[in-house]
Amino acid sequence: MGRIKVTQVKSAIGGKQNQRDTLRSLGLHKIGQSVVKDDKPEFRGMAKTVAHLVTVEEVD
Repeated sequence: MGRIKVTQVKSAIGGKQNQRDTLRSLGLHKIGQSVVKDDKPEFRGMAKTVAHLVTVEEVD
């Protein structure tokens, strides 16, 4: 199974509550912070919800 690296690139200030909650569920708290997650549909969906705030990269 592959892995994805999710990096927060924009602030969640002024965003909707569900977007802020999604960032926290992914484990992101600051701009520039990255987390590596399994490439599962659950994490892909979370990343899609906040796609305008994060970047997603494939990691080996």
